[in-house]
Amino acid sequence: MNKEQVERIHTGAGFIAALDQSGGSTPKALLQYGVTEDRYSNDEEMFEQVHEMRTRIITSSAFDSKYILGAILFENTMDRTIDGQFTADYLWEKKGIVPFLKVDKGLADLEQGVQLMKPMPDLNDLLKRAVEKHIFGTKMRSVIKEANAEGIRKVVEQQFEVGKQIWSMGLVPIIEPEVDIYSKDKQQSEQILKDELLKQLNALGEDVRVMLKLSIPTVDDFYRELIEDPHVLRVVALSGGYDQDEANERLARNHGLIASFSRALSVGLTAQQTAEEFDETLSRSIHSIYEASIS
Repeated sequence: MNKEQVERIHTGAGFIAALDQSGGSTPKALLQYGVTEDRYSNDEEMFEQVHEMRTRIITSSAFDSKYILGAILFENTMDRTIDGQFTADYLWEKKGIVPFLKVDKGLADLEQGVQLMKPMPDLNDLLKRAVEKHIFGTKMRSVIKEANAEGIRKVVEQQFEVGKQIWSMGLVPIIEPEVDIYSKDKQQSEQILKDELLKQLNALGEDVRVMLKLSIPTVDDFYRELIEDPHVLRVVALSGGYDQDEANERLARNHGLIASFSRALSVGLTAQQTAEEFDETLSRSIHSIYEASIS
């Protein structure tokens, strides 16, 4: 594991850019970017379009390690190149930004108020490829819709079980049990979630390190104990459907919590913009998210 990358993620000022929409969410991400479905006729052409979009973001002068600590990719992006280098190598060697990989295969159906991760039978092979491609860590998402103690326990247990497998391969897992921001009992879910996370963290081996990706909590600084836990390299927050302004405002009230935004990062970017317009829009987003992250 690269010690410089570990230190950067653990103590650096900035945030994590989430560039990992995949599969079902890709057409929506492209549409928001101004690329309509008639511009591609199959998955390969669609992924080519999305790689062009991500390449434009990553190569932009606004996408700068002064503000951005790491970037989360999805498998297709990891396997592609930017200016002749694999994406992860370009991020670290050219930009000084730490590369992560989304590894989950999507969500199972809702049961006991939660959506667990679908099975990942090929995870070990994917992790081996990630190591070969110089990926630092991984990300995997579950969703909590209701304050169901049994469901939330299952989410956290599954996340840590897979997380330990990821750590054993030399990668740092980002554990992401998202609490739906529209859930009617969001605050209650967060209390159950925090208790379960602390239980799992306390059971980890002394040398194991993980990251957590959580919805911005209802109560400010609610996750301070998690941020201070010695097993936790960093706690990052997803925007979860809040628009950029509201996500930033809520994030800024949570000390030590940094952003890992996706939609709130790319808002306003379109394929039709000139290079100057694109860079200016991205720069505004990056600066505002950075300011909220260093509060």
